[in-house]
Amino acid sequence: MILHPEQTVLAVIDVQERLMPHIQGGDHIVARCLRLIEGFRALNLPVVITEQYPKGLGRTVAAILERASGFPVIEKRDFSSCGAPEFLRALAGRDQVLLCGVEAHVCVSQTALDLLAEGRQVHVAGDAAGSRTLEDREVGLQKMRAAGAVPASSESALFELLRTSTHAQFKAISALVR
Repeated sequence: MILHPEQTVLAVIDVQERLMPHIQGGDHIVARCLRLIEGFRALNLPVVITEQYPKGLGRTVAAILERASGFPVIEKRDFSSCGAPEFLRALAGRDQVLLCGVEAHVCVSQTALDLLAEGRQVHVAGDAAGSRTLEDREVGLQKMRAAGAVPASSESALFELLRTSTHAQFKAISALVR
């Protein structure tokens, strides 16, 4: 149940301009997603970003797009990211997926459930997942846990990927979580 760098990909789900002002703790969610993106970049690990109907909901928050430059951004219409073939291709060769983003009870949850159904191990960074209401967020997190997703935080996930304080990127990751 621990994340392994050679198996893990980060999926940042639908952190979009028009959604975030309505998400409880939206600024905190964006900050934690940025922490994860920066950590994955420091560790040279893959990141994939999804956008739910960007024509209507806007693009991904600019700060995330800037820091995630070079990583794939996949437009989707299904709530589950697994409905976009490009998303599944972006996960190729990785059987652990760390999820973050919005909304926890809709797109993040449905993505988690589909990934679990296809046999992947799913970790959910709870501090980097949100919904418009705290009740919906909690229901989403509980449902994913009940289905077999592993609860995590952005910090715990990054330190699991390091495994040791002798890792070459230990100082960079430590700086991110301060």
